[in-house]
Amino acid sequence: MTNSVRVRAPGKVNLYLAVGARESDGYHPLATVFQAVDLFEDVTATTSDRLELTMTGRAAGLPTDESNLAIRAANLLAAHAGIEPRARLEIHKRIPVAGGMAGGSADAAGTLVALDRLWRLDLEPATLLSLGARLGADVPFCLMGGTAMGLGRGDALTPLLSRGSYIWLLITQRVGLSTPLVFDAFDATPGPPPEPPAVEERFARALAEGDTTYVVMNSRNDLAAPALTLHAGARQVFEACAHLALPAILSGSGPTIAVLCPDGETATSLGRYFREHTTADSCLAAHGPVCGAHVVDET
Repeated sequence: MTNSVRVRAPGKVNLYLAVGARESDGYHPLATVFQAVDLFEDVTATTSDRLELTMTGRAAGLPTDESNLAIRAANLLAAHAGIEPRARLEIHKRIPVAGGMAGGSADAAGTLVALDRLWRLDLEPATLLSLGARLGADVPFCLMGGTAMGLGRGDALTPLLSRGSYIWLLITQRVGLSTPLVFDAFDATPGPPPEPPAVEERFARALAEGDTTYVVMNSRNDLAAPALTLHAGARQVFEACAHLALPAILSGSGPTIAVLCPDGETATSLGRYFREHTTADSCLAAHGPVCGAHVVDET
């Protein structure tokens, strides 16, 4: 009998993020390319007579009540299965909070996989993806992992062939960014309405060919300008990357900035530079793509 399950769920960077005009339901259509990176959240679910949550790591100030996405994931899965949501959840967070890297979504994805195993539900992957989409647009990708194109709200996923390995220096900030605030700033940007979003064919072909330099140099993020306007620290880092001619992208709605590095040694030396000369909170080496939420231990 399984009494404890530990699941590892990845964070993500957006290699491409085209944003359309806000629709009547308040959401924006997206065309994005996700890449899962090995900055993981560990979600451990153990048997209990009630549902409870504790968090360690990068968890300062985060709620552990019904507003937490992991608790919402547990309640949703239990309701789907017609059972009581009884489990103790322990989450060790490594992904920056409000950093545009889907830390909360990774928690939810890890919770779905862990509790599916703990409660012996054996749900199909498609069912977990559907439940994940009800929790948040990034949750299905944290379940899937690898490299994928997301359409609609970003939750209609198509796996993409992606050759080559990406070594990233992830430059984080102590203060995060509110995603709704960034979208509001995007909507307030002067100019004609944005075109319907799509991923360029040449970009997808570069992914398949393993042309990592082309991918990063031709990355698109329509939220970068408003996010960098709102966050002075991220703007300082991004300007430093431009000054040093570094291939850098803003992840999602920011403020985390990912710099493509040729090797781990370069990532380490650049990390020292950004910690010494900018407002960076931390500099983390990571690589992608990696697999989605998966069981790593079961007792």
